[in-house]
Amino acid sequence: MTDFSVLGDSTEWQKDFERRHLASYAAAGLGPAAAERMLEAQRERAGAVTVAEIKDAGTRVGHVAVAVTDDNGTLAGRIVDLGVDAPHAGRGHERAARDWAEAWCAERGARRLDVGLTEPAGELFDGYAVRGQRRVRLISSPPQPLDGVTARPMTEAEYHEWVASEKTSYVGDIVRSGSLSREEAVRKADRDFADLIPEGLATPDHTFLVFEAAGEQIGTGWLKHGFLPGVTYGYSLHVREQHRGRGYGRAAMAVGEQATLAGGDSALMFTVWGGNEVAMNLYTSTGYRVLEEHRSIGLAPSAA
Repeated sequence: MTDFSVLGDSTEWQKDFERRHLASYAAAGLGPAAAERMLEAQRERAGAVTVAEIKDAGTRVGHVAVAVTDDNGTLAGRIVDLGVDAPHAGRGHERAARDWAEAWCAERGARRLDVGLTEPAGELFDGYAVRGQRRVRLISSPPQPLDGVTARPMTEAEYHEWVASEKTSYVGDIVRSGSLSREEAVRKADRDFADLIPEGLATPDHTFLVFEAAGEQIGTGWLKHGFLPGVTYGYSLHVREQHRGRGYGRAAMAVGEQATLAGGDSALMFTVWGGNEVAMNLYTSTGYRVLEEHRSIGLAPSAA
């Protein structure tokens, strides 16, 4: 029988948790400073964590760590960590720990349970919808651009139309992933764009591009250099719908990688929202590793 015992002191778990995450970030291509920044964000996101030992007939077989935080007025639970020691894996303890975490969070008023994965979790979280992935690639050499595709700086006149289109696309991505309602997504888009590019085209360390082929605009790009030490973040590399299916997506990625190197960074990072399998497949085929995958499931109110 699987039992759970909440720890009074989670210091050892915290040390091991951070060691494992730093190793995972480094394996994906992040440098030490960037990996540490990712870990800091992980700490902030987790909040106050409760750690429980997983036991079988009194013997410790693993651990599960959970937290409940306020997310824009809604209580959300989070499985921060879940692991079963190798000799005891595959005996049902993982599912029991997941079920315990769901019940623990629901009892504290959470209406949603999130989990962040840094490696595949088998079938354990198949019932949790993929809300998004953070992807990254270390750029070891300048990419070769696709023949006929060029990129130039965006003009001020183009920027105003572009930012309105980007907000609409961003809202659509959030809603499609199931993360927020449309009204919540619109408010988030307004906040995020105001925070990220307060000076528009003049915002420091940002690159805004227009992609062209045969004298026609085919898409746009938006990148933030120094998002993490040595890492450029690709907020958007967009190919217009009527120009898709011609290899321009790969061309946009190559331009983004060139801009990353020109901006003084050596790795390019993206977020791809759940439900956008086309982008996920493109990132996989171009060598972008999953740094983190976020999933969630709705929770019914606790009967307690």
